[in-house]
Amino acid sequence: MKYPKIKAVVVIDDNTLAIEFDNKQKKKYDITPLLEKEMFLPLKNSAFFNCVKVEQGGYAVVWDNKIDISEYELWRNGKPMS
Repeated sequence: MKYPKIKAVVVIDDNTLAIEFDNKQKKKYDITPLLEKEMFLPLKNSAFFNCVKVEQGGYAVVWDNKIDISEYELWRNGKPMS
């Protein structure tokens, strides 16, 4: 199955992203469960978390070359926004 690509990402609060996909749908994604994994611990720093951007091509949101979240994960586990 093909998943929609990420068009835009906005930080809503310290743990939540708003993701806009190329099919015009928007979803909220809470990173809180990810913070239990060592790889994602830097995201507890709100200044760093706020530096999120869409990876070229729309396949993920990224913070640096070590931390990213795929369009698959965001699409499958994000909550629809009105």
